[in-house]
Amino acid sequence: MCRTQLRKAIYLLNAIFAAALTMPPALMTATAQESLPAGFVYLRDVDPTIVQDIRYANIDNFVGRPLPGYDAPECILRSDVAAALKDVQVDLARRGFALKVYDCYRPLRAVRAIVKWSGDGLPVGPSKRFFPRLEKNSLFALGYLATTSRHPTGIAVDLTLIEKVSEPAPKFDSSANYAPCTGPVAQRSPDNSLDMGTGYDCLDVNSHTFNSLITGEQQQRRKVLVEIMKKNGFKNYFREWWHFEYLKGSTALQYDFPIPPHRK
Repeated sequence: MCRTQLRKAIYLLNAIFAAALTMPPALMTATAQESLPAGFVYLRDVDPTIVQDIRYANIDNFVGRPLPGYDAPECILRSDVAAALKDVQVDLARRGFALKVYDCYRPLRAVRAIVKWSGDGLPVGPSKRFFPRLEKNSLFALGYLATTSRHPTGIAVDLTLIEKVSEPAPKFDSSANYAPCTGPVAQRSPDNSLDMGTGYDCLDVNSHTFNSLITGEQQQRRKVLVEIMKKNGFKNYFREWWHFEYLKGSTALQYDFPIPPHRK
């Protein structure tokens, strides 16, 4: 390479570097989020018919605010887990049902935020409806929350049943006085799912999958969900009728990348 060409190459590299330094932070972030880690997919790219209501991306959750890392209300999972959920959806369609997911991959920073929230000693406010009979600093000791979660591995998912043809859920009203998650379904925060006996993320004994205090119809719906999920390789957590883990998925590595918006 002659000196003239070398000078041109150096000038070009310096120009590129200078442009990167002056790039707006938001644009730099968006560019960095174009791709997911190897092995991860957006659920909507695998099965767009599965309804998504990612609660930790908004304020309708037991913490009462969006959790860090939820930059978009998107379900991201390991590709094999997403494929298994697609099979579940097919099985449910034969019974007139469908899936709705509330949480999928969860960044480690969100898990740490939940741990911090549990012990911060601050008043709970409206989110008390998610654990009406318990104190928030007892939720880890009682097994309703865990410092080591499967969600950051991409193999865990929180979900429920809806009718195959369902109207969208009414909009959440932050000023409304919703009933506790154990209350009558019509008085809880809005949801278009089938009544499973409690609302999602209800940290209460009534959420134990095989609780006998709920109605027979509610018990049957939980049974259907557990059986079809099990058939497709998922195991339920007995304290949460909505939580399932894919048995064939690796739990060795936890991730902390933020959830980026879906771009097609």
